[in-house]
Amino acid sequence: MVHLDMALCWFLLVVIGSSSADDEFYTSIGHMTELLYTEQDLVASLEDYIRAEENKLERIKRWAQKLADLSAFALEDPEGFLGHPVNAFKLLNRIDRKWSELESLVLTDVSHGFVSDVAVGRRRFPDEGDRTGVAEALLRLQDTYELDTDSLAKGELPGTSRLRGGLTADDCYDLGTVAYKANDFYHTELWMSQALRQLERGETPATVDAVTLLDYRGYSLYKQGDLERAKESAERLLEIDPVNERANANLKYFKYQLAKEKTGEETPETLTRGRASYGGAYERLCRGDSVELTPRRRSRLFCRYHDNRGHPNLRIGPAKEEDVWDRPRIVRYHDVASDDDMEIIKELAKPKLARSKVSDGRTNEGLAVPSRISQNAWLADKQHAGVDRAVRRMGDITGLDTSTAEELQVVNYGVGGQYEPHFDFQGGSAVFWYNLRLNGKGDYQTRHAACPVLVGSKWVSNKWLHERGQEFRRRCGLRSSD
Repeated sequence: MVHLDMALCWFLLVVIGSSSADDEFYTSIGHMTELLYTEQDLVASLEDYIRAEENKLERIKRWAQKLADLSAFALEDPEGFLGHPVNAFKLLNRIDRKWSELESLVLTDVSHGFVSDVAVGRRRFPDEGDRTGVAEALLRLQDTYELDTDSLAKGELPGTSRLRGGLTADDCYDLGTVAYKANDFYHTELWMSQALRQLERGETPATVDAVTLLDYRGYSLYKQGDLERAKESAERLLEIDPVNERANANLKYFKYQLAKEKTGEETPETLTRGRASYGGAYERLCRGDSVELTPRRRSRLFCRYHDNRGHPNLRIGPAKEEDVWDRPRIVRYHDVASDDDMEIIKELAKPKLARSKVSDGRTNEGLAVPSRISQNAWLADKQHAGVDRAVRRMGDITGLDTSTAEELQVVNYGVGGQYEPHFDFQGGSAVFWYNLRLNGKGDYQTRHAACPVLVGSKWVSNKWLHERGQEFRRRCGLRSSD
C-alpha cells in the first residue's frame, strides 16, 4: 500500500506543478471538468502501473515457488544432488545469471530488504569463471564417455536419479557459447543444434531464438569444413528472417565455396575441431575398455591375507591384499579404513580445501591448470586420532617408515573433476605401488590418472612415502639396473 500511495502522489504532483497561478479551477465549473478527464488519465495510468507490478510480482512468485521446491528437493541429499553434473551446471548458471536478473527486476523496490540481501549474498556468488568451468566440465564428460548430446541434455546418465529437470534450450545455448569463445566449434555446433531440436519440440526459451542458434550453428559448421550443412543452416535462418543481411551474405559465400570444391579448387583452411581430440588409452580406460592381460600374466595375480611377516598389528586382523597388476606391481588393500574414519578425514579437510595445483618446472611454484580439476587439503598425522590411525595402518601394511612421509593429502573431485596422466616420482592409500625402482630412478610404467567424475563426488586421500627413512626397509639393489 505504501508504494501505491507514493506512486499516486508522484502523479498528482506532476499535474499540480504544471498549473499556473491564474488557473483558478474553483471559479469555473467548465474549467473544473477538465480535471475529471485529467484524473481519468491518471487513474488509467495508475491501473497500468498496478497491473505491471502485479505481473512482476506474479513472475517473482512463480520463480520463488519453483526455486523453493527445487531447494527443498536438493537439500534432502546435497552431495547426491550436486553429484549429477547437469544439476551442478544449472546451479552455477542460475546463481551467476538468473539471480542478477531477478535483482534487476525488483531493484525499483529499494525499501525492501531483498535487494540488500542479494547484494550481500553476491559476495559469495560464483563468477563467470565458475560458470565457464562447469560448462567445460560437461563438455569434457561428453567427450571422455562418448555421451549422446540429447541424453546428456535430459540428464540421462548411468546411475543417476536425483535430477530435477534437464537442460533447457537456454542452457544448451549457454554451453554452446562457452565452446564458441574457446574456438571449440565442434561442441558449439552440437549444443546449438540441441537447442534447436528442443525449440522444434515446442519448448519456449526465455532468452535465445532460432535465428541466433542457426547463426552460431552455421558458422561453426563452416569452421569445421562442413559447407553443405552450413549452407543448409543459412537457408533455414532465411526462412525465418528473409532480410537477415549476414545470413544472405553467408549463403552466397557458402554456395561460392561449394562451387569451387566441385571444380577442385582449394578452399580456405578450416578447423576440424576446437579442442584436443579424445580417444587415447586414458579415455578408453575411463570408459571401462581396459587392457586385457594375457592368460600367463593373469595367472600370476592372487588375493591373499597379508600380515607383513607377522606384524603385531596385523597378526589378528591381516589386510586383504589383491594383486591388481604385475608390471609394475600394483596391489589393492580392501577395508583398510572405517566409514567413521573416512568421514572424519573428509570433515577435517573441507575447511582447508583449495584449488589443486601442479608444480611449475621452472619456478617450482604451484599453478592451477585444466589438466587437474579438483580441490585438495593437507592433514597432519597428529591432527586427529582418525588421521593417525589411517597413517599407522599404512605403515603397518607396507612395512615402510611414515615418519619422513608428507602429510596426508585429501582431494575432492567435483563436476568433471580429473587429473590427466602424470607421474609421482617425487615421492601411494588402499592402492599401493612403488614409483621408484630399487636403483632410485623413476619407474615410467607408473604413469596414472584420475578419470573425470561422471556422477557423484569423489574423495581420495593419499600419502607419499619418501626414500629417506627406508634405507633398511627397502634396500637398494646390487645392480644399477635394478
